[in-house]
Amino acid sequence: MLRYTLMRLGIFAGCLVVVWGLVYSGVAPRGLGDSNGMWVVMLALLISAPISFVVLRKERDRASVQIVERVDRVKSNLEANRNQEDTEVDDAPRTQGETARAHQGEVSQA
Repeated sequence: MLRYTLMRLGIFAGCLVVVWGLVYSGVAPRGLGDSNGMWVVMLALLISAPISFVVLRKERDRASVQIVERVDRVKSNLEANRNQEDTEVDDAPRTQGETARAHQGEVSQA
């Protein structure tokens, strides 16, 4: 996941440098009024998004597999903890009041 993020930031940084060069050389418009810096960043984001989508497809798939594995592992750990707690509660000794109530329930069912 970190690798994908760093690669995505790298593509954005490359686009930012290219857009900055194009704007300051006069090839791309400079924006409106004092919005030059924001214009360069927004244009770099707009260009880097589809490039990242296409170029980083395999890396994105690897990252999603890692996330799914991590979520499955956490779910199985939670289920194991629940089962362990259920077993401990079932195996716990009853108090006298609980034993009497359980016995009354058995008698009334008979």
